[in-house]
Amino acid sequence: MIVFGCSITAPDVYEKAAGPGFELAREPDSIVLANAAAGSIFRSYNLLMDQAAEHDTLEALVLVHQDAEITSRDFCTKVREALADPDVGVVGCVGAIGVRTIAWWEGSVTWASFVHKYEELGGGELPAFAWNDKLPPYARTGEVDTVDGFVLCLSPWVVRNLRFDEALGALHGYDLDFCLTVREAGKKVVTADLKVVHHHSLDLVSNPDTWIAAHIAVAEKWEDRMPGIGVEGGDWKQRARRAEAEAAVSRAQAVAAQMKADALKARMQADFDETVQSLSWKLTEPLRRANETRRRLRDRRRTGV
Repeated sequence: MIVFGCSITAPDVYEKAAGPGFELAREPDSIVLANAAAGSIFRSYNLLMDQAAEHDTLEALVLVHQDAEITSRDFCTKVREALADPDVGVVGCVGAIGVRTIAWWEGSVTWASFVHKYEELGGGELPAFAWNDKLPPYARTGEVDTVDGFVLCLSPWVVRNLRFDEALGALHGYDLDFCLTVREAGKKVVTADLKVVHHHSLDLVSNPDTWIAAHIAVAEKWEDRMPGIGVEGGDWKQRARRAEAEAAVSRAQAVAAQMKADALKARMQADFDETVQSLSWKLTEPLRRANETRRRLRDRRRTGV
């Protein structure tokens, strides 16, 4: 039996995204735990894990952000397939290797089967590279350092034996920290072809100060415990930690700015395509041509050419 869990801070967002996704993906015996947030996401997810652990027939706990919408009816089948290996502890739809900090996207992203749907600039969507069949050569599912936490599928062993570290903060860094915890316990973190739409703003980091604090906290926790974490931090003096965190958040904001630019370009192209295909545009084409001819003749008379 697969349990779906969500921590809710905005019921209207849940009703638009996670709720419909659960209804699409759930099986007759599935249980949906839609709980009001209990403070931090670390605390909220631990409470959901406590509830799921009570079920003897648990096959997986699927933790989904309230703004994430599962779009495939065979979602449960794919989760079972990914968790068939008893060494697998966490499954996600996007993940990376070579990850050093909570800015996991600075590693090598090997799989990303989701669509980023936004409301800014008139709305639109940005499909990730593994959403469609035309995959780049480097795309592959399988073992990664971490997955993005907006979708976390946990094995029964993980649900019953591990927990999120509530001392780290309120929101940021929970996914990398938990994946490191799972890997330290000897389990694998993997990606699978789980199709999900993430209804999310184009801003990747809404509160830089809390993000920086989480960056430092996770780095300090895992220094010398997990190879590769914070390897460019030198001796990890506080100033060096903060400098790296500020650089990472700046790069995240730069990526967000590029995403907004891409979204604006897509919107402008869509508006242009709609205009040139409209009936009014086609009906006025002879007039535009006549006006262009008159303009050229007028210019020739003025220049004598």
